[in-house]
Amino acid sequence: MLQWYKIDRTSSFDSNRIYEVNAGRTRVCIVNDKNGWKAFSRKCPHAGASFLTGWCEDNEVVCSYHRHRFDLTTGKGCPGQGDFIKIYPTKVEQDELYIAIETATSFFERLFK
Repeated sequence: MLQWYKIDRTSSFDSNRIYEVNAGRTRVCIVNDKNGWKAFSRKCPHAGASFLTGWCEDNEVVCSYHRHRFDLTTGKGCPGQGDFIKIYPTKVEQDELYIAIETATSFFERLFK
C-alpha cells in the first residue's frame, strides 16, 4: 500500500538541483528537471555514494563518484552496470510536493484485503 507524504512547497526547491528529504521515515533524493519531479534512492548501489553530489541530465541521475547513470523513470542502470535504484511516485497538489512510499502490510492485512 502506498502512503503519500507531503514534502514542501515546490517553490522551495531550485530546478535541476538534487535535494535529500524525508518522506516519513525514508530519506530520498528529489529533483525537478525538464521532465518534472522525480524522487529516487539517495545512494548509488555501486559504491554507496550519495546522489546529493551528483547531477541529472537526459532523464538520468549521474553518481559523482564513478559516473554510474540511472534512468529516472525506470531506475535501471546503464547497460553493463547490472544495477538499479528505487524510483518513488511523486505528485504536486496546490504547489505542494508529495512522495509515495510503499508501506509494509502485515500477514493479516494481506489475508483480509
